[in-house]
Amino acid sequence: MNQVAIAVCPTLEDDELNALFASAWPAHTPRAYGAVLDRSLAYLAAFVDEELVGFVNVAWDGGAHAFLLDPTVHPGFRRRGIGRELVRRAARLARDRGAVWLHVDYDPALRGFYAAVGFRPTEAALLRLSELER
Repeated sequence: MNQVAIAVCPTLEDDELNALFASAWPAHTPRAYGAVLDRSLAYLAAFVDEELVGFVNVAWDGGAHAFLLDPTVHPGFRRRGIGRELVRRAARLARDRGAVWLHVDYDPALRGFYAAVGFRPTEAALLRLSELER
């Protein structure tokens, strides 16, 4: 495999992100990402020969809590340590920028991956806002 380059907050086009997400999540609906990325604490992207092959976004509450969002690696580049390195660098960056806690929600099938990069399962609650009474 050619060398993987990881960049912090590079310029990314919506088409690049949508193509990556569609490769990983067949039900992905294309969207614009500029406003989301502008409000992020940081985001990281992995490239091989200038092709976007991995991404993770770090959102935050402006204080102690940061949130790992959209960690994605192109299926053709998985199991090569790219996702692990993206998450590790995102965690260090969040810490260095003042966050105390890094949260992530994940599918149970990814429990081993997140445990390997240091996450501990916790109990949490979730409210789907579209289900609120009007």
